[in-house]
Amino acid sequence: MTRKYIYIDVYLCNGCGSCSEICPEVFALDDVEKAYLLDCDAEITAKVEEAAIYCAQKCIYFE
Repeated sequence: MTRKYIYIDVYLCNGCGSCSEICPEVFALDDVEKAYLLDCDAEITAKVEEAAIYCAQKCIYFE
């Protein structure tokens, strides 16, 4: 089984912050209000998937 990783398209991110509110242990906003990963090797949990679902710009994805 191939491991999937979490990616964020920062060009699409509008800084709404829903990801960091839903899953603050994985997502945060930087100084210019763009989402980033606190842990690049974070496990894709139900909370991470929920954050991706509620992302306003749909810029969180898994590969």
